[in-house]
Amino acid sequence: MLFSSGQIALDPESGTLVEGGIEPETERVFKNLAAILSGAGLSFEEVVKTTVFLVDMDDFKAMNGVYERHFGSAPPARTTVAVHALPRGARIEIDLVAVGRDL
Repeated sequence: MLFSSGQIALDPESGTLVEGGIEPETERVFKNLAAILSGAGLSFEEVVKTTVFLVDMDDFKAMNGVYERHFGSAPPARTTVAVHALPRGARIEIDLVAVGRDL
């Protein structure tokens, strides 16, 4: 099993937060999560649970569009909550739980 810590939209090369709004931030979060999964020999197919933290629930629809592109028609269980603030002024943070197929 893999339990990730929450990921915000930090560019790993520059260490800065991606700009441009919720969609680019969500895409960067998914790239960061994909790198974590890949490092453990896993992919989004093995994800069984996510938690999404949003600073503004008005961003849900745009975030969900990006989310659907990465998980397709069979997404994992998800909890989405509104929070007052996130590190570095991020608009979104996502953590996940994945279970390898061989377990």
